[in-house]
Amino acid sequence: MLRSLSADDPRFKTVHFRDGLNLLIAETTPLSRRTESRNGAGKSSVIELLHFLLGSDATKHICTNKHLKDTTFRLEMDWPGQTEPLRISRTGNSPRRILLNPNIARSYVELQGTNLVGWRELIDQDLFGLPTEHRGVSGRALLSYLIRRESIDGFIDPTRWTSRPISSVDISTNLAYLLGQDWQLADRHRDINKRDSMRRELRKVAKDPAWGSLVGNAAELRGRTLVVKADLERLSRQVREFHVVPEYETLKQRADELTKSIQAMSNADIADQRNLEDVETALTSETDVDIDYLRPVFEEVEIMLPDHVQHRFSEVQSFHEAVIRNRRHYLEDELRETRERLQERKEKRRVLGTEQQEILKQLSEGGALESLEILHRAVAAKEAELAALSQRIEALEDLEATTQDIKQARADLVQKMSRDLVERRQQEAEVSTLFLEYVRRLYGSERSAYLTFVATETGLRITPVIDHDASSGIGRMKIFCFDLAMAVVAHRYGRAPDFLVHDGYLYDGVDARQVAHALDLGAEVARDENMQYIVTMNSDDVAKAASYGFDADRYTIEPRLTDRGESGGLFGFRFG
Repeated sequence: MLRSLSADDPRFKTVHFRDGLNLLIAETTPLSRRTESRNGAGKSSVIELLHFLLGSDATKHICTNKHLKDTTFRLEMDWPGQTEPLRISRTGNSPRRILLNPNIARSYVELQGTNLVGWRELIDQDLFGLPTEHRGVSGRALLSYLIRRESIDGFIDPTRWTSRPISSVDISTNLAYLLGQDWQLADRHRDINKRDSMRRELRKVAKDPAWGSLVGNAAELRGRTLVVKADLERLSRQVREFHVVPEYETLKQRADELTKSIQAMSNADIADQRNLEDVETALTSETDVDIDYLRPVFEEVEIMLPDHVQHRFSEVQSFHEAVIRNRRHYLEDELRETRERLQERKEKRRVLGTEQQEILKQLSEGGALESLEILHRAVAAKEAELAALSQRIEALEDLEATTQDIKQARADLVQKMSRDLVERRQQEAEVSTLFLEYVRRLYGSERSAYLTFVATETGLRITPVIDHDASSGIGRMKIFCFDLAMAVVAHRYGRAPDFLVHDGYLYDGVDARQVAHALDLGAEVARDENMQYIVTMNSDDVAKAASYGFDADRYTIEPRLTDRGESGGLFGFRFG
């Protein structure tokens, strides 16, 4: 049991605990009502100091406040195997150094003290009876059930000691230990979860874009592999059949020149063909020039110039005939030359065409060295893609096999846990009966309440149930009944020490009648089970409980705290 909480600062108000129910009361004042807080009195600080002295982390703890860090705080408590109380001392400026008196540490140096790790090991083994190897269960987690902290939302869910992220395995394993279930079996989910976490991480890697296009499973990857293999075979065949053409670029350039020449000759043929048609038409339509219209003129002047005129008319006729002959000769020459050009280009085009076909044949049967290198690079790329696909298939096949293994492992573990729950029905019935009894003490014999123990794929799920427990008040009393039943059965079988501590926050919003019943029940159970139940409460809540017959004076301990003045609180002075 806890005996006293003190400090080397004379202003600090030493708290003296005793057996049974302990009420540490903080007086209500106008200041309290105005601020809606009693933190100035320090009653919640008692909870934080108990955790500090029982091995909690000191990060951002009240004891590391600049006004308190040089203060040495002390807790005296009964310790298993010791006839005299153990004094624990710890200071905010040296939080990893724990002084114990008397010397109970396994490896302890009186002047230096034990370290925080060693102190926690003592708590594990001596206070909670944990074996040397106790993965998944820790004295610190178990203390967080026995001394719930409002500062980390310890009063939201009966089965959780905090709202901060914590695994379901940690919760179920620690609860299983306190409630007499197979905690080691419950902890096996940790290994399965670790494997499953690794599987998910590997699957993320397998789906990474760096592996190539996203494919959902190994079967789809195998289909993609067939496509890549076909592409690789096609490219490899092209490489095998490929031969490098000497002076490839020169031949290619010559082929281009031939193509241009042939095209130019074809264009010239078109022009000459049109000209040929025009010349042939001109020759066909060409006739002798009619000059008979001049003859009457010469006849009219024949009397005046008879011989002359006749002579001149013959010359004109001869001139016109000569012009026509010359034009015919010119057109015939043009026709002949055009036909010769067409024939010449035809022959030349045939020769160039033959050369072009030969070059194109050479080019089609092979290629340049650069083209071969491009093919080799394409083959290498496909080979790399195929290798990557093979790795992905192997990884995904392993993942798929692992997924099946994990599913099977979970199913096997659920089956084992279910069988174990059947074998431990007596332990389940004991704590569930206590829970029902405590609920009915608060709400009457008609109220139904029970605990469920269910083996699930995520762990052992333990759930306290009270009919019609939707109100916040009943929810708080569910925590009270659950904690009390858990503390009793754990203490009975040596799995926990003999104290339970509640911050008065637990009773906020609870009907005054149920507060009175809960405090009476806590006092009775603590007496009958030889335990200690410590509650820090506000005076107005105590007064409400007293109006229903609760005898608060009988259980009130010193000091009586208040936020009135500078020295009324636990620390004896105010600080920010």
